Amino acid sequence: MCQFRLLFISVLSALLSLPAAYSQPPKPTPNQATEKVDRDYELEATMLGYFGKDGARNPTLKANKGDRVRITITNGEQMTHDIALEKSGVKSKTLQEKGTRTSITFTAGQSDTYYCTVPGHRTAGMVGSFQVVDGVISDVTVAGQIPVKNGQPVNLNFETGSLKDWTATGDAFTNPLVSQEPSPVHEKDMVIGREGTYFLSSGGNVNYKLTGTLTSVPFTVTQPFAAFRVSGGALQDTRVELVQADNNKVIFLITGQGRATLQPVVVDLQPYLNKGIFIRIIDNETGISQIPYIPNDKWAHINFDDFRFYASRPDFPNELKQKDIIILPPLDPVLNAGLSGTDAAKAMTPPKGFNVTLAAAEPDIIRPIAFTIDWRGRLWVVEGHTYPVPAPEGQGRDRILIFEDTNGDGTLDKRKVFMEGLNLVSGIEVGMGGVWLGAAPYLLFIPADFKNDKPAGAPQKLLDGWGTQDTHETLNSLRWGPDGWLYGNHGVFTHSNVGKPGAPDAERTKINAGVWRYHPTLHQFEVFAEGTSNPWGIDFNDYGHAFITACVIPHMYHMIQGGRYQRQAGKHFNPYTYDDIKTHGDHVHWVGERGPHAGNFRSASAGGGHAHAGAMVYLGGSWPQEYRNTIFMNNINGARLNNDQPNRAGSGYQVSHRPDFLAMNDSWSQWLNMKYDASGSVFAIDWYDKNQCHSSNPDVHDKTLGRIFKITHENDKWVQVDLAKASDLELVNYQLHPNEWYVRQARMLLQERGPNKKVHKALKDMLAKNPDVTRKLRALWALHVTKGLTEKDLTDLLANDNEYVRSWAVQLLAEDKSVAPETLKRLTAIAQSDNSALVRLYLTSAMLRLEPAQRWGVVEALAQRTEDKDDHNQPLMVWYAAEPLAAVDAKRALQLAEKAKLPKILPYTIQRIGAIGSEDSKKLLREYNDRLGKLDHSHQNHEIQMLISKALEK
Repeated sequence: MCQFRLLFISVLSALLSLPAAYSQPPKPTPNQATEKVDRDYELEATMLGYFGKDGARNPTLKANKGDRVRITITNGEQMTHDIALEKSGVKSKTLQEKGTRTSITFTAGQSDTYYCTVPGHRTAGMVGSFQVVDGVISDVTVAGQIPVKNGQPVNLNFETGSLKDWTATGDAFTNPLVSQEPSPVHEKDMVIGREGTYFLSSGGNVNYKLTGTLTSVPFTVTQPFAAFRVSGGALQDTRVELVQADNNKVIFLITGQGRATLQPVVVDLQPYLNKGIFIRIIDNETGISQIPYIPNDKWAHINFDDFRFYASRPDFPNELKQKDIIILPPLDPVLNAGLSGTDAAKAMTPPKGFNVTLAAAEPDIIRPIAFTIDWRGRLWVVEGHTYPVPAPEGQGRDRILIFEDTNGDGTLDKRKVFMEGLNLVSGIEVGMGGVWLGAAPYLLFIPADFKNDKPAGAPQKLLDGWGTQDTHETLNSLRWGPDGWLYGNHGVFTHSNVGKPGAPDAERTKINAGVWRYHPTLHQFEVFAEGTSNPWGIDFNDYGHAFITACVIPHMYHMIQGGRYQRQAGKHFNPYTYDDIKTHGDHVHWVGERGPHAGNFRSASAGGGHAHAGAMVYLGGSWPQEYRNTIFMNNINGARLNNDQPNRAGSGYQVSHRPDFLAMNDSWSQWLNMKYDASGSVFAIDWYDKNQCHSSNPDVHDKTLGRIFKITHENDKWVQVDLAKASDLELVNYQLHPNEWYVRQARMLLQERGPNKKVHKALKDMLAKNPDVTRKLRALWALHVTKGLTEKDLTDLLANDNEYVRSWAVQLLAEDKSVAPETLKRLTAIAQSDNSALVRLYLTSAMLRLEPAQRWGVVEALAQRTEDKDDHNQPLMVWYAAEPLAAVDAKRALQLAEKAKLPKILPYTIQRIGAIGSEDSKKLLREYNDRLGKLDHSHQNHEIQMLISKALEK
């Protein structure tokens, strides 16, 4: 299940220079207004920036005051872009399709900044300067001098029409000079911008596979500066070097920037005056893709022209600067592709002490898209034959298989078909009386006869309204949580409106990115946390904290109940969110600054790339201790298992990169999820397909392959178990097992069996007496799911000396979205006094579940906790809890915000009150503004007054 968009197709191949009127006189173009303008600028918009006809990235656009200015952008790629002026507030319409155009027209009154308003695009580099200047606007540059050797000009501009003064090796420079227009070795719409008749190319976009080196004769540096023109690939192995002749030291090098237009490069040669240098043009990049469905990189070439000396530093409006080039490393080597299952296992390189074996392969398993492990250690695997196009109702082709290893040799030698004819299944879990399936547009429950492994009835539609707009972003990764709810993920480009079948819109919940949960007996659905991109993996650590892995945006998130997280696209449902929680990872798994897609298949050094599938926090008990509570995820582009380490930081975690655990060394490998079993070993399902990218076209996917692999450590001991045969007290004792598999399966079975006084007594003893907090938590969760806790039990735990116990007591107290008045007083007291940032975070989550009118005391106390002002999560979480208070009592909300020590609360509260738009709310802000005016004119007060003024304008 590919976790990245079809936008993957090389960023470089999309960056083509488009013919454009980048200077005067203005020339109206189709779809533009015909009004007369004084300055007409045309730019191409890509994630790398805005580009002018002359190749300049984010060029400075100039006008005289009073000029009528038009800036037109053409979308250079299949992405969302626009253009806006920051101070003037002028904004174009939004483009999505490649080649579409839009413009802004305005009167130049002040210098400004132009940028893309799409979230994250400005930060990525889509930003430039608009300057209002006096006098004549001119781009005239002083002329330079061709270097001389033995009294003759050196052929560094190729106007001899030959390679005189140059020596070539390889085949890239056998016939490199180009004089025709358009260039026969470049795509026809590319603007080269040569000087004179000839320029040089090592192959252009036609012969990019050629490689070689071209070296000039040495010549003496006679002026302090030099400039030459270069374009082509921004690749390590396509570059121009200046080399000191007497010692072969490279004193300067530069690549192109992934565009065809030749741009001037300025070199400071003052330290080398009167010394000999030579030019070396290198193309060691073939551009040949080793991934079957990824096109070759046609930018694997270098273009060069017109080397000259200058007496002073020349000023070129389209100068190519090193800072504007983001160089891509060479493609990662692909060792294998299209292996048999047995050979694929042999090709993998796990750490010392580990072994990977093939557990099952085609034809026994095809297209495994989701799986889980039951209380007998058996694998329940979904074959996703319907993906990527949902079938008409009743015509689905997916099926559920049950696999078992009967003798411990690592091979799943027993196989059953549980059910066929299912449609677009993307997630599975078993327990609580049956099988739970994510199968958009439904969440299904199939009652099961587990003794005979057969359905005990037809599938039941528990929820409907799950979207199918993007069928690799549907509900997925079903997993039982420690609190007894069924958890799952959902992607950003699929839009769901979830409710019970037949429910009206008012009884439904929207979700298009995030984590959701469903209670198996109460039949309640809710969004647990919202945001991210297309998460395809969720798991919980020893403390019951949820982590997910995501794609395209940074990959790692600690999911906090009620949290709102950065999104790959779209807006939060609550318009007053204002800001969201960013990644908890201190790293990404892709290289470079061109964005995640540009690093695909070049990012082995960083972890393999941006696309992830699966999430497993290893708690299996038998692997070395260094792996416990670390999270594993498959890196699809990199064909490797990433391993990250969450470390407590403030109210949550900071997650760091550990060495990659395992390399598959196979470009067809596509592990979708991993889970540990009763022996502590790990099973992984592999979709195995040469095409790693989602497409709505079913013909791009192989329909015959699939594997299941098993990773074992030398400490693992195979066991046969059936926890369903255990007594209630035996299930209680399994809460102490070092392998979390036993803990979770036993807890789920206890939940299914229901309340039991003996169970409750044993669990309460464990909670009170066990010295290990993780065992206390296991007892607490088991008590909760078996209905063994009263509100008094939980309020008593608020005084526990361990922050994890206190925090979970807070969460469970708010589980039903209401608390008793006395309990609310206790929560207010600990909000004022508790020294744990984790507890304060859980208090904030709890407030998000209560009616706004009940939140005041706790939120007021939390907002004044100075120690949380720099916390990664808490300032925003407190805002999410405080935001509705403005609509309840705007005056009190403003008073709360004025006292707040957290940095977000006051400015966001002003915006929120301004958004009410009533006369009372405006009066309140004006009165506050007047009070500020009588105080010291500090910078902070000035900023607040500006914010109030802006809020009152709306």
